[in-house]
Amino acid sequence: MKRRFWPRAVRGGISLALSLTTLWAVAAAAPADSLNEAARTFGGGTLPIAIVRFERGVFSTAPSLSLGASAALRSLPLLLGVNDEATPIQHENPDPEESAAAEADTAKSDVENATNTLLPEITVRDNGVPATTLRPTDPSGFLTTGRVYVHNTSAASLTQSDLEGGFSAVLADDAPQVLIVHTHGCEAYTMPTGEEYEASDDHRTLDETMNVVRVGDEIARVLEDAGIGVLHDRTLHDYPSYSGAYNRSLETVERYRAEHPSIMYIFDVHRDAVADAAGNQYKLLCAEEPNAAQLEFVIGSNGGGLSHDNWRDNLRLACAVQETLLADYPTLMRPIIVRNSRYNQQVTTGSLLIEVGTAGNSLEEALVAARLFAKGFAETVKG
Repeated sequence: MKRRFWPRAVRGGISLALSLTTLWAVAAAAPADSLNEAARTFGGGTLPIAIVRFERGVFSTAPSLSLGASAALRSLPLLLGVNDEATPIQHENPDPEESAAAEADTAKSDVENATNTLLPEITVRDNGVPATTLRPTDPSGFLTTGRVYVHNTSAASLTQSDLEGGFSAVLADDAPQVLIVHTHGCEAYTMPTGEEYEASDDHRTLDETMNVVRVGDEIARVLEDAGIGVLHDRTLHDYPSYSGAYNRSLETVERYRAEHPSIMYIFDVHRDAVADAAGNQYKLLCAEEPNAAQLEFVIGSNGGGLSHDNWRDNLRLACAVQETLLADYPTLMRPIIVRNSRYNQQVTTGSLLIEVGTAGNSLEEALVAARLFAKGFAETVKG
């Protein structure tokens, strides 16, 4: 009897000990949400790691476990999420070229995600105005850099080397960083039938939902979604008097700069007008994105005799942004034009006058173009 009792007692004691150990392990690790947390529960040892490796089929490093212990450990909550936690191990040594490409595309992807997911679709309806696309076909009479054409109509000297090199304006650490103004805020577009606005003059309106102030709103939204701080001044500097608008908008710009020294980039948003000899309006459209109006940068200089020593910095910024835009939309931008007037661009080295479409374009076509510009600008200055 004694020879039979002790083996059964020993077996019973071992079984009880294993059961208690298993229950303790399950209870101790149950609150753990991760493998590391579970390991700390067991005193920081390597046994839980080895158990998980065993569970994932890495038998060479697994401890020797009984069938009963393995079955009990399979019920541990930490094993339920181990596949997700262990998956990144496959990417510990990525291809160096892929890593470099990913880093180079970070700013671009951030901006694309913001502009593609946060803004509603723009429905563009035909307004009945004849359309064309203006594009340079002969470099004669232009200076070029990359894909960018520059037409210097000013008396200021300009050489190929003036277009090369980086621009000097940078995003400040503090917001706001961009100011949007409208020297000619009443400028408006040609709307489809049934969507007409109350006009204050030819292709002009005080309705800020229909004139270039609305275009400024769209630019501001895209930039803010991309993490760039924006102030948008909605003053109609050309009303009630068109004369003196640039003097009034200069006062506005200088006031904002005094209140917010972080502002380096200043956009004066306009729309152009293209008509034939009979006065018939034409709209300009991007060939690659036919719902987008063509854009044009106008850069002021010291060619008129007024002080503006750093105007080439603004030009290099325009070239950089235009190069970014033309990479995806080769006909979105008309050639940059340089003129004698300063257009208040002497205030910063990050000033641009932007012609968004023409009087013949619809507001919606201008809004699509505004989004593309803002996206390309954000990619340029953040990259």
